[in-house]
This record gives sequence, C-alpha cells and structure tokens, in this order.
Amino acid sequence: MYGENVSPNAEHPPDQPLCEPPCQPPPLPVAPTAPAVPARGDLLADTSRDDRVGEFRGIAGPYWSLRPVGGGREWEVEPRFVRPALLMEQLRARTAWLNARSRGEVL
Repeated sequence: MYGENVSPNAEHPPDQPLCEPPCQPPPLPVAPTAPAVPARGDLLADTSRDDRVGEFRGIAGPYWSLRPVGGGREWEVEPRFVRPALLMEQLRARTAWLNARSRGEVL
C-alpha cells in the first residue's frame, strides 16, 4: 500500500498546445494597494497579535496606532496586519470594557 498510487491518473496530456500560436504570456499580478486609512475611533483587529481589537488612533510613520477599547496603552502595527473588526469582536471588546467599568476598574 505504501508508495503505490491507489488511484492513478488515467488522463493523458493533450497532443496539442494549450494556446494557439503566438501564445500570449499570462498577465502580471497586480500589486496590492495600500489599505484605506480608517476613521479615528474605528475598531480594528490586529492579526499579528491574535486578533486583538483596538481603536484606530492615527498614523505614526509606516505604522498605525491602536489602543484598547475604552483607553489604555497604545501599540503600533503595520497596516498589512490590520483588518476591520467583526461585529462579534466589536461587541466582545465593548462588553469587556463596560464590565470593567461597572466593577470600578476603569473610569
């Protein structure tokens, strides 16, 4: 069983070329565009830090500044690692902040 091809490929390569002469080269891949800068206060997920949710605070050189919902220490992240936070992630972050506020842990 090992080393055998259990279901060998029964198809044979075609006898004709894949395109008519003169063949055109495939189009070059398009370079990814820079992500649009979000509005201040938008909730974003940082994929380089386990989808940590933060509020967009601004641009610091090549990085975007984010901070936890409701305040806290800011961190910087490359824009390529940021995506809009899902609704579930937004609700979870806001609920965590409201619960901490009700316990008196934050102002």
